[in-house]
Amino acid sequence: MTVHLEVAEGVGTIRLDRPPMNALDVATQDRLKELAEETTARDDVRAVVLYGGEKLFAAGADIKEMQAMDHAAMVVRSKALQDSFTAVARIPKPVVAAVTGYALGGGCELALCADYRIAGQNAKLGQPEILLGVIPGAGGTQRLSRLIGPSRAKDLIFTGRMVKADEALSLGLVDRVVPAEEVYAQAHAWAARLAQGPAIALRAAKESIDAGLETDIETGLAIERNWFAGLFATEDRERGMRSFVEDGPGKAKFR
Repeated sequence: MTVHLEVAEGVGTIRLDRPPMNALDVATQDRLKELAEETTARDDVRAVVLYGGEKLFAAGADIKEMQAMDHAAMVVRSKALQDSFTAVARIPKPVVAAVTGYALGGGCELALCADYRIAGQNAKLGQPEILLGVIPGAGGTQRLSRLIGPSRAKDLIFTGRMVKADEALSLGLVDRVVPAEEVYAQAHAWAARLAQGPAIALRAAKESIDAGLETDIETGLAIERNWFAGLFATEDRERGMRSFVEDGPGKAKFR
């Protein structure tokens, strides 16, 4: 398998494993979708880390495989490609990308599917598809522009240039830069902390933010209101408020 799932302490690590560059071929894309759906369904997975290994995250699609496809083949495949990444983006649990080395093309698009991105000082990110005569096809034109704004996204997509970790941080493309050897440990710690939180409330927060961004403010507020009220039917809400009243803030233990 070119992608593996490892679970420990409530954290599921989706690990790309296709040396030497973690090229995202069709089989890898399909496997990503399978594991995204598995982590969604498993109760023992409460947060997720996307990881490509110590040397690099993913250098992009398998260009040799893609070169052999004609228009008709890509009309069919492009939907499956997007579906695999969308499955990752819709995991209803906190997801962090641990980015080392190259995260280019499909690799950058995969990182964009996470809720939070921790990058090593050796990271290089970008959407170089324009240099192949195409555009990002796994959500890059949409998720990147929503994350960093349309003009900055157009600069990266129009030029195809790579950005180093410090520039990626200034653009808002990544959220934290750490020494390369600390990337996975810090990503796992971020996920492990949230794995101890109230799972339904975290799901509510993620869905409210993501769905709200796709609509107008009034509809977004309705989404938030429905989730907010619904959480009053959960044991975690009762437990959290009781702990606050009896013991003070931040001491609740959630199941």
